[in-house]
This record gives sequence, structure tokens and C-alpha cells, in this order.
Amino acid sequence: MSSIKNTLRRAGINGFFFLLILAILLAYIFPEWGSEGSLIPFNEVTYYGVSLIFFFYGAKLNPQSLSRGLSKWKLHLLIQSTTFILFPVFVLLLYVLSGGNDSHLWIGVFYLAALPSTVSSSVVMVSIAGGDLPSAIFNASISSIIGIFITPVWMQLFLSSSAAGIDLSDAFVQLGVQVLLPVIIGFVLHGLLAEWVAKNSSVLRSFDQSIILLIVFAAFSESFAQKMFEGLSWSGLFLLSAGMLLLFIFMMWVMHKLGMMLGFSRPYRITVLFCGSKKSLVQGAVMGKVLFPDPVILGVILLPLMIYHSLQLVIGSAIAQRMALDQKDIEK
Repeated sequence: MSSIKNTLRRAGINGFFFLLILAILLAYIFPEWGSEGSLIPFNEVTYYGVSLIFFFYGAKLNPQSLSRGLSKWKLHLLIQSTTFILFPVFVLLLYVLSGGNDSHLWIGVFYLAALPSTVSSSVVMVSIAGGDLPSAIFNASISSIIGIFITPVWMQLFLSSSAAGIDLSDAFVQLGVQVLLPVIIGFVLHGLLAEWVAKNSSVLRSFDQSIILLIVFAAFSESFAQKMFEGLSWSGLFLLSAGMLLLFIFMMWVMHKLGMMLGFSRPYRITVLFCGSKKSLVQGAVMGKVLFPDPVILGVILLPLMIYHSLQLVIGSAIAQRMALDQKDIEK
């Protein structure tokens, strides 16, 4: 039991996980605290906070590690293709088959599908399950960089083909200034800042989490204040959660089958399984703040991602723990 608790804690089900839930509850009870006109300037704080998050992310990127990781290009191509092509295409197919309902929840589901993979939880779960850790680190890192470019393109294509009425043309410029430019500057300054960033990693992680909590709280406060969730019943929330659960299980199954079909060894199959099926709440929240500047809409769009994030932590941790036990049985 203690090992399972430790696995969940390492994978991300810790104080921050429960603070996210608390942020949504507070937004529901006190929506005026995070709505427009609040004493706290959430827009300004999160604007500069997002830029700082990506600046320090760029500073963490090690050019030597990235160049070394290119040798396993078939593995990386599979993971990135499933993350940025197979995942959104599958959700797009579901969207078309459902009749093309242009609700904000559907935008949220597709936004989830177009996002990059997680960094921390993917790496941790690959490590626990006995996968190839260097490949996991490389793919998690490169996925975050690719996502800066690919996710907005997917969203523009999706929204331009629907009647959702959200124009992302200005968001591309904003994304370059607020996200891409800080990453580039941080990457250029890696040599100067790498040691300081490594030494203060816990402080920077707390800063990242604080900005995400503020984004989530402000977005959900505005959505609750404008009664954007009134049309979503408890049964509707249950169906959305069930849909996210099925989506996660299906993508895990697809990753497993693809790894087997391509003849990867067990450590590489594990890397494919966890890196290819995860989606990043961190980048979903911070990029969503740029792509969907209206916090009323952002709260609804983040809902599917919040549910998927919770499920991938709980179920992914259980699967990683099970695979670790299986590996011990094999070695006996």
C-alpha cells in the first residue's frame, strides 16, 4: 500500500493535484474572487507568469542531451506522430461522426488531443515501469517544444472548419511574443543559467504550479460567474468523464499495439506507452491562456483536460506499478 502511495506521489498525485481541485471548488463557491473586477490582477500576473515559465523551460534544455537523443529516431518519430497526428485525427474523426457539435466542450476535447505530452509524470512512470529513461526524457522535452508550433496550428484548422466563432489569428502573434520568444532566450542563456536553474528547481516548480493554479482559478471563476456550466448536468459530467476514460484507455492500447507491431524491446515499448498517451496540463493551461484569452471560454475548454489529467495520473500510476511488479516476476 505504501509503495502505491509513493508511486502516486511521485507521478503527480500530491498536494498540487488536490490544490487544483480546491481551486475549482473555490471558483465555484466564490466566483467573484477570480472574475473581472477582482482586487487581484489575474490577467497581468498570469501573463508575465506564463512568459517566465517558458523562459526557464528554455533555460533547462540541454543542447548536448537533445543532440544525443536523435539516434533513436524511429522511436521518437512514433511517439511524436501519435502525440501530434494520431491523437488529434482520432478525436477529429469522433467529432465528425458525432455530427460536428460546435460546443466549447468539443473544442476542449480537441485541444486536449492537440497538446504535447507531459514531462514529469511521463518520465516518472517510464522509470517506475522499467522503460528506457533517456528516450522518455528526450521525447517529453522535444514534445513540449514541438507543441508550441503544432498545437496552435491544429486549433486554427479545427476552429476554421467549425462554427465555434473563435479566431486564433491574433493568438499566433501573442504566442510568439509570450511563449516562443522566452523559450528561445532561455535556451540561448542555458550555459549561464543551467546551474542556477538546477539548484533552484524546487522553487521554480512551485512557481510554475502557482501560475497554473491562478490560471485555473481565474478561468473557472469567470465560467461559473457567467453560468457557462449551467447546461452541463451531473449526468453530462459523468459522460464526459467516461469519454475521457475511454479515450485514455484506447490510446494506451494503441501505443501498446504499435510498440509490439514495430518490434521494439520492452523498455522502448514502455516509453511509447507512457509518452504517447499522456497530455500536458501545464502546457494546456499556459498555452490556453494565450490561445483563448477569454477566461469565460477557457474554463470550459480546460474541463476535459482537467479530467483527462486526473485519469492519466491515477490509471497510469497503477499500470506503471503493475508493470514494475511484472518485471520483478520475470527477473526471478
